[in-house]
Amino acid sequence: MAASSSSSFFILLTFFFLLLLFTLSPLPVSATDHIVGANRGWNPGINYTLWANNHTFYVGDFISFRYQKNQYNVFEVNQTGYDNCTLDSAVGNWSSGKDFILLNKTIRYYFICGNGQCLNGMKVSVLVHPLPPPPTSSQHNHSTSKSDAPMVLESLGLRSMMLSFVVFIMFGFVLV
Repeated sequence: MAASSSSSFFILLTFFFLLLLFTLSPLPVSATDHIVGANRGWNPGINYTLWANNHTFYVGDFISFRYQKNQYNVFEVNQTGYDNCTLDSAVGNWSSGKDFILLNKTIRYYFICGNGQCLNGMKVSVLVHPLPPPPTSSQHNHSTSKSDAPMVLESLGLRSMMLSFVVFIMFGFVLV
């Protein structure tokens, strides 16, 4: 019985420290999934430059390509590959028909279709910006309004819930 009790203690202690680590680490900012071409998808004859110019991309966002799996594909290339519709500089390729690509650097990304459709307009270039800094307390109006409530709940909600759970686990363990 003592071995079971000590292993339970170790499991709960490990769980507590993992929860504490998760609670104290910075929460990720909500990423946006930018679906290339919106409801028209990744197809020839669409002005993807216009589509990209109507979006703002940040580090941590995703760019998604939706297309017929056996008909098209996606290659990440450099600017020369983009300008000339060549795959010589390809650094990534996808062909699932529902490709989610993480934009994890502050750079310009270049994507083309690699089966010849690049020449028919199936290419898109997106500039990824760094995340904006979090607002400082001096930028916040100290009065509470309805529009402020979602931001406060979003930033405090998960941390408060996790901290409450950790406290519950701690007191639950102490009472047992």
